Amino acid sequence: MNARVNDVPASVSLTEQAYAVLRDRLVMLEIKPGEPINEDRLRTELGVGRTPIREALKRLEQERLVVAFPRRGTFATDVNISDLSHISEVRRTLEPLAAAAAAERATSEDRVALTALRSQLDTTPTGDNTELLRADVGVHRAIYGCVHNPFLEDTLISYDNLATRIWCVFLPRLSGMAGHVDEHVPLLTAIIDEDVKKAGELASQHVIGFERAIRALI
Repeated sequence: MNARVNDVPASVSLTEQAYAVLRDRLVMLEIKPGEPINEDRLRTELGVGRTPIREALKRLEQERLVVAFPRRGTFATDVNISDLSHISEVRRTLEPLAAAAAAERATSEDRVALTALRSQLDTTPTGDNTELLRADVGVHRAIYGCVHNPFLEDTLISYDNLATRIWCVFLPRLSGMAGHVDEHVPLLTAIIDEDVKKAGELASQHVIGFERAIRALI
């Protein structure tokens, strides 16, 4: 994915655009764990100046996606499988909360967008784990946006990013990825239909299923 900042809406600041592109490269391990971040190359690839790149990297460091060392530079963080239990502990609490809140708070426009997203899942290539994982990330972020709580949304995205990096490590060995993504169909339906209880329950099952799938491969 050779994304540039002009692939992001122009209304978003250059720093936000650079952040979004770099974040997704790091999350999908297109920038490998431990790989140095070459700011000059990124400036050329993304078509932005030094300041947006550095501001984006500061934010990504706060989100544990990069780490900066004095006189050595900035590197993509390692993916530590030992973090799985900690990440899952947070997500088991927050994901059901978010899904229930989305079912309650989503606007009519939100529900139309979620309905379209649900339809798009039918066209996702079932034999391409990478595309399935991108679809998974997209659904989660769409749901978080329907919560209409920017503090909770940022936290949810941060932990989902860390969980997705773990997914990516095991992606070549994962089976049943299509089924994992298909779980979003009833979840989206519950949110669209304002079924608060069911949305929370399905989100909980989804997160627990993720952890079990990874542990089965460890």
